Amino acid sequence: MKKTIFQGIGTAIITPLDENGVNYEQFGRMIDWQIEEGINALIVCGTTGEGSTLTDEEHKRTIAFACDKVAGRVPVIAGTGSNDTAYGLQLTKSACESGVDGVLVVTPYYNKATQKGLIEMYNQYADASTAPVVIYNIPSRTGVNIEPATFEELAKNDNIVAIKEANGNISKIVDTMSRVNGKLDLYSGNDDQIVPLLSLGAKGCISVLSNIMPRQTVEITDRWFAGDVQGAAELQFKYKKIVGALFSEVNPIPVKAACAALGICDNYVRLPLTPMEGENYAKLIAAMKDLGLEVRE
Repeated sequence: MKKTIFQGIGTAIITPLDENGVNYEQFGRMIDWQIEEGINALIVCGTTGEGSTLTDEEHKRTIAFACDKVAGRVPVIAGTGSNDTAYGLQLTKSACESGVDGVLVVTPYYNKATQKGLIEMYNQYADASTAPVVIYNIPSRTGVNIEPATFEELAKNDNIVAIKEANGNISKIVDTMSRVNGKLDLYSGNDDQIVPLLSLGAKGCISVLSNIMPRQTVEITDRWFAGDVQGAAELQFKYKKIVGALFSEVNPIPVKAACAALGICDNYVRLPLTPMEGENYAKLIAAMKDLGLEVRE
C-alpha cells in the first residue's frame, strides 16, 4: 500500500521576492504562520511559488530553506518538474538531499509530449527520486493533458503516489479515479473544486487560497472528513467570490497582491508577470474585506 503524503489542505506557497531575489525573512515568517494556522502541508517552488523563473541556485536554496524552517512540523513537497527532463531530475535529486517529503512534477510545458513520452518521463523521475512523486496535471498552462489510461499505467510505479489534478474536467477525473482508486491519491489543484473532488475520493487540495486564508481553507476538508458534507459545501460556496478574484488574472499575480495587502510580502512578481492593479485589484481587495481580512492598502 502506498503511503499518503498528507490529507487536507497543502498550501502552494508563494515565494516572496524583491529586486534582490528571494526574501527569506518574509518566507520564514510566512512558513511559521501557515503552520500555526493549521495547514496540513506546504508545496514550495510550484506554479504559485514562481518556480519557473527562479534561478537554479534560488530554486534549490528555497527548497532547502523550507525544509530547514519547517523542521518536520508538516510535510514539504517541492516543485521539481521542468520541460527539460534532465534538469528536472537534477532538481529532484537536490530536493531529496534537502529532505523533502515529496516532489511535485508538472507535465513538460511547451514541448507538448506524447502520452508515451509522459510515461517514460514520470518513470524516470520516480526512479531517480528517494521521495514519493506527485504528478501535476495542468493542461491550461502546459499544453498537454494526462489521459486516464496514462495515469493507470503510471500507478504501477511504486514511487508515484498521487495526482494534483487541475484539468477542471470532472468527467475525465471520474474516469481516472475509476482506474487508479487505491493506487494513486488525488488532490484538487483548483480551489473551486475542493468539495467535488473530495466526493471522488480526493485526499484534499493543493491550494492557492490558503496562502491568505489557511485556517479557513483547512476547515473545508476538516468538515468533510468529519462527515459534515453540507458544512464543507457551504464553505466552498462562501469562498467562491474570493477564489474567483484570486484567479481573475494568471496565478500567482492576484495571490501575490493579496499577500502584500496583508503585509506578508512585497507585491513583486517576476517578468513576464507584472503586479496586479486596476479593476481586478479593487475587486480582490473588496472580496478580502467582505471576509473580514485585515487589508493594508
